[in-house]
Amino acid sequence: MTAPTDTKAGGPDESGAQALGQPTLEQVASIAGVSRATVSRVINDSPRVSETALARVQKAIAELGYVPNRAARSLVTRRSDSIALIVSEQDQRVFADPFFGGIIRAISAGLAETHLQLVLLMTQNGHDHERLGGYAKAHVDGALVVSAHDSDPIPAILAEARLPTVVMGRSFQTHVPSLPWVDADNFGGGRTAVEHLYSKGRRKIAHIAGATDMHAASDRHRGYREGLEAHGLAYDPSLVVEGHFLEQGGYEAMNELLTRHPDLDGLFSASDLMASGALHALADSGRTVPADVSVVGFDDTVVASHTRPRLTTVRQPIDVMGRMMIELLMQKMAGASPVENVVLDTELILRDST
Repeated sequence: MTAPTDTKAGGPDESGAQALGQPTLEQVASIAGVSRATVSRVINDSPRVSETALARVQKAIAELGYVPNRAARSLVTRRSDSIALIVSEQDQRVFADPFFGGIIRAISAGLAETHLQLVLLMTQNGHDHERLGGYAKAHVDGALVVSAHDSDPIPAILAEARLPTVVMGRSFQTHVPSLPWVDADNFGGGRTAVEHLYSKGRRKIAHIAGATDMHAASDRHRGYREGLEAHGLAYDPSLVVEGHFLEQGGYEAMNELLTRHPDLDGLFSASDLMASGALHALADSGRTVPADVSVVGFDDTVVASHTRPRLTTVRQPIDVMGRMMIELLMQKMAGASPVENVVLDTELILRDST
């Protein structure tokens, strides 16, 4: 019978280290000439370490190539050193829309100078909401929620669990007021798009809207409507079709709009991806952009520079949004209460489609 292995000497920081021939916490302490407790405090970023001891421990760690056991460390600190990016969308949209790649890159860049790791979680149905909410509560130190819909329970689940959380978009400010948020000026961007189309002489301006249960889409639609009314153009619901933020949705919506209003001369699309689909539909119908129809998108993703013609669009500052979300989350994780939410300006980027 094999004798049981005594793991007490190494403690939780040494799980498996001696068996694998890896440097141990005791070896670091011996070389540094300090106690095991002092080494543990250095590893766990405790301020209760003198500068001399800190330098000796760091030197010993470097000499030995010692790597702390993060799982064991989390048992002591109750921190996982990771945050979750929760995206409330189907895989199809996440991997098709460059917006999500942009926001993931921005958030990753914001974390580059921290010790935190990013965990991507995608929710697709009610079961996923509960499962991923439970995972986040148990396994991460904070969460960022992107693309949440009005009925999404994830923000409330995280708020109830008191997990530090920041939301992209302000749709939850009324029923989950404890969560800080970062948003672009979607309303102002929508209005700017219509004003630009009006300045180009367009008077029958259609709109391909995003998902109606999303705050960003409803604000862009509201900006479109008020932009029309500000110039004396009547709002006509038949000039609005939802495209679900998908390229195929934009294509189908544009065809429906052309069937209803073959004389339309302007289009504001609530995303570049839907605008790309709309441009294909306009080309298939024999219409020329911008001679027959001027088109404005929203986001200024890589799509806007690769359409034919290149797309005039409303830029939302994705990089800044990602960075601001990280800053607010770090404040929450440190125990602070961010006093202000953030709304960032949008900008009209002129290209060839208008």
